Amino acid sequence: MKKIAFIGAGSVQFTTKVVKDLVTYPAFNDAEICLMDINEDHLNKIAMCVERIKAEMKSDITITKTMSRPEALTGADGVLCTVFNGDVDVWQHEIIIPKKYGVDTNVGDTRSVSGMFRALRNIPLMLDICADIDKYCPGAIFLNYTNPMAMLCKAMLTYTKVDVTGLCHSVQGTTEMLTEWAGADYSKVKYTCLGVNHQAFITEITEDGKDLYPIIREKIQDPEFFKKEKVRNEIFKTFGYYVTESSGHNSEYCAWFRKRPDLILKYCNEDGANWNPGEYAFSLNNRRDPERYDKLIKAFMDEPIDPNRGKEYAANIFNARIGDKTPFAFNANLLNNGTIENLPYDCCVEIPVIATPEGYTRTFRGKMPSGPAALVSYTASIENLLVDACMEKNKEKVIQAVSLDPLCSAVLSLDEVRHMCAELFEANKDYLGDYK
Repeated sequence: MKKIAFIGAGSVQFTTKVVKDLVTYPAFNDAEICLMDINEDHLNKIAMCVERIKAEMKSDITITKTMSRPEALTGADGVLCTVFNGDVDVWQHEIIIPKKYGVDTNVGDTRSVSGMFRALRNIPLMLDICADIDKYCPGAIFLNYTNPMAMLCKAMLTYTKVDVTGLCHSVQGTTEMLTEWAGADYSKVKYTCLGVNHQAFITEITEDGKDLYPIIREKIQDPEFFKKEKVRNEIFKTFGYYVTESSGHNSEYCAWFRKRPDLILKYCNEDGANWNPGEYAFSLNNRRDPERYDKLIKAFMDEPIDPNRGKEYAANIFNARIGDKTPFAFNANLLNNGTIENLPYDCCVEIPVIATPEGYTRTFRGKMPSGPAALVSYTASIENLLVDACMEKNKEKVIQAVSLDPLCSAVLSLDEVRHMCAELFEANKDYLGDYK
């Protein structure tokens, strides 16, 4: 019997979807699903959701729950991580303090100053989890959903020996959107996606060998389609390839969209846009509702369960690695090691691979298109610097990384960056430790 441990199991979105997908595989029909969370209320409620999945999917899984990470990990074959280190009362400072200085943040979970300080809080926790995996379940397959994905995976892949990769649904989400825009059949679509998490570019997308980009370029000439993804469509017009993740996220990764109020009004408004055009504090505002968690639980318990396998990669990867061993192709977050030749050798990239029992076989080697590569290389270099800063507990390197961030450098002077970082270090002092 296989054991899958969910660390930070209180995540309604990921835990319910992955458990439901797992039980569609015969190899996991009798698995132990061990739910671990430090919030006892969330743990009990997510266990109720998983019990419902077991009953309605007619599965023989065994469900256990614990607030002890060692107990959850002991004997685990697979580990899935969706932790959130520091609740809203901590995280909010990474949105509010930059705003005082003129840095307007949409989500703040991946990069720019907010993503960097989230990385400084989360990297030590992730390394602790890896140490426990080494101790209690060496050899377990570790899949991470926690952000900021690239910086966390860079740290874990560099400083531990754990078999880890990071997962995100922005690749399949973006390619499905483009397929719909092109009027194509997704089952016949093939694509190559290269870059770093949330800033990977679809370098080719075809249906039965036919290039879909000419259709998509024509499509966004229609104002109704253009305003669905204003930021990403602007990037597409200039760089020639489509970038993953929402326009809201991408608006804070670059220097072009959030440095002035008029640009925010133009590119980050709700008019006809998809789910996240770029409103200030979008994700934080969603989480401030004290009843949010109970609403998510109620929604899950009230809605019918779709018995079909969903779009998340995790269950498919676990099946390929430790289930029935059917290979599975996806985009993984791994150290570059020369795979994308015009990105930093030691950065964490999001690249196409095939999961097998032996690991992740890379299916691409070469260069990205030069324009997107220049943008992504700059991003990856900053992320490498931030990880170095975290491992060295070096405050000056943190300030350097924030100073190099495109949005911060477009808005702030170097002196203002230093003062903003001083406030953020103070607000996060209980999570960061002693920085030199």
